[in-house]
Amino acid sequence: MFDAGDGSSSNPISPGDHVAVGTWGGEHAALEVTADRGRIEYDCAHGDFAGSLEVDRGGRFEGIGTHTPEHGGPVREDEKAHVASRTLRVDGGRMTLTVTLTDTGGILGTFTLTQGVAGRLTKWL
Repeated sequence: MFDAGDGSSSNPISPGDHVAVGTWGGEHAALEVTADRGRIEYDCAHGDFAGSLEVDRGGRFEGIGTHTPEHGGPVREDEKAHVASRTLRVDGGRMTLTVTLTDTGGILGTFTLTQGVAGRLTKWL
């Protein structure tokens, strides 16, 4: 589902539509979308999307945000959040999300998320 910004759903997709507000979840990832941001949790990390998740005509979004690794024990001084590029494509109530660290170019993973489903996370903290 898409939100045209005024709370109404739209189909087909038009430029300016937004990823539907609410929970999107799947294996190893949970995304919470609000009107002006996205917050994601992974098994051993978390991050934020910068700004609203506005999609193009093909249901795609590309944006920059943070990626913060997590682990058990104290946080070391040299640990920091990374800048992450996130590319997603929404097709109805399903989303494919790919996360890449911009400083290393490493792809953290590709996740399949479903609207209205809680993520299945394994936190080792």
